[in-house]
Amino acid sequence: MRFWEVDFARGTAVILMVLFNWSFALKYLNILSITDSWIFWEIFPRFIASMFIFIVGVSLVLSYNYTANFHLSYKKNIKRGLKIFGLGLLITLVTWLFIPQDFIFFGILHLIGFSVIFATPFLKFKKINLYLSLITIIAGVLLSRFSFNFSWLSWLGFIPKVFSTLDYFPVLPWFGFVLLGIYFGNTLYKHNKRKFKIQDYSNARFVKFVNFLGKNSLTIYLLHQPLLILILFILGYNTI
Repeated sequence: MRFWEVDFARGTAVILMVLFNWSFALKYLNILSITDSWIFWEIFPRFIASMFIFIVGVSLVLSYNYTANFHLSYKKNIKRGLKIFGLGLLITLVTWLFIPQDFIFFGILHLIGFSVIFATPFLKFKKINLYLSLITIIAGVLLSRFSFNFSWLSWLGFIPKVFSTLDYFPVLPWFGFVLLGIYFGNTLYKHNKRKFKIQDYSNARFVKFVNFLGKNSLTIYLLHQPLLILILFILGYNTI
C-alpha cells in the first residue's frame, strides 16, 4: 500500500532538488548565479538532502510492513541497495572522466544504497532508533569540524585535509537521518496503517503530478543534469 503523502513529500523534494542542482550547475559553469545567499547555497541543499534521506527511512518501514517478512525484506533491500550504490559508482566514473578535480566518490546515491542495505536490521527497533539517529547526527557534525591526513575513511565522515567534491554525503552524519525516518515510519505507520488523520488530496491534479515525480525520483535524479547540459548545448553554451 502506498501513502500519497509520502510520495508527495518525495516529489516535493525532487522539485527542490532540480531547482537547486540546476542553479548550482549554472553557477559552476559560470553562466548564471541567481543569488549569493549562504542560506540558498549552504542550508537549502542540506534541507533537501535531509528530506530525501529521511524519506528513505520511512519508505524502508513501509516496504517492510507490506512484506511482513524480515528475511524477504532484507533480501529485497540488498538487491535494491546494490543497484542504487552501483548507479552511484557510475556517477563516480562519469564525474572522474569529465571533472576529475571535483569528482563524486561518495554522493547521495552511494549513501542511499549503503543505507538501504545497512539500515534494514534497524527496522526491528523502535524508540532506540531515535537515540541512535541523534547520536549519529551529532557525531557527524562534530567530526566535520576536523580534517585528517588520510582519505580511506572519507566515506564514513573523516574529511581529508585536501578535499574537493561536488556531492558528499558521508555515513556520519547522514545515516542518522535514515534512522530518524525509520523511527517516525514505525511511529506513524504501524502495521501498514496510517496512525494520524490527514485529508485525502490524492486525486487532486497537482498532487498526482507531484506524486508522479516522487515515484520516479531516481530516474529524474539521473536524467535532470544531462537534460540541462543538452538544453545549454542547444542554446549555444559550451559546457565542456
